[in-house]
Amino acid sequence: MTGRTRVVTHEVRRLEIAVDGQFEEFRQRYEQAVPSFDPGHFGALDPDRTDWATIRRITDQQAPHGFLLYWRGEADLMMRLAGHARRCTAYLMGNHTIAERMYRHNPGVMLYAPLRTTIYETHDDRLWFSVDQPSTRFSSFDDPQIADVGVELDGKLAELFAVLGLVVPTELTR
Repeated sequence: MTGRTRVVTHEVRRLEIAVDGQFEEFRQRYEQAVPSFDPGHFGALDPDRTDWATIRRITDQQAPHGFLLYWRGEADLMMRLAGHARRCTAYLMGNHTIAERMYRHNPGVMLYAPLRTTIYETHDDRLWFSVDQPSTRFSSFDDPQIADVGVELDGKLAELFAVLGLVVPTELTR
């Protein structure tokens, strides 16, 4: 089957929400609402000794608003060397128990799970939080079960925005 290629063209909606306040203050609020994934909470992760129900229970406890942070990259540290003063932190935010509900239908969903988010400053000193709308990413797999989870993630994202004191775009609540 070599030489086969699938090309999927799809529209993605990026949500950019203006944030009132200072960079560091908002970043702390975000990281408090979305705690870091800690594999130590899950034990040995041995399939012979840990069942998925236990993983779901622990994840629900660890992710009070439905999401965990899997990675944080401070892009501004390197960009300062090129003379840029604006702050920017990128994240991978998600929930492996939710991702599994899509993965079982198509492991390719991991291209978009976890979600990528950024907190950044613009040249006019505005602070922004940005993320691609999950439903627009996951609908590209042309599977209604995956698309439904994408819509569910839209709702969870709307709830997180409310917790963070951000405007909730109407696109997330349709």
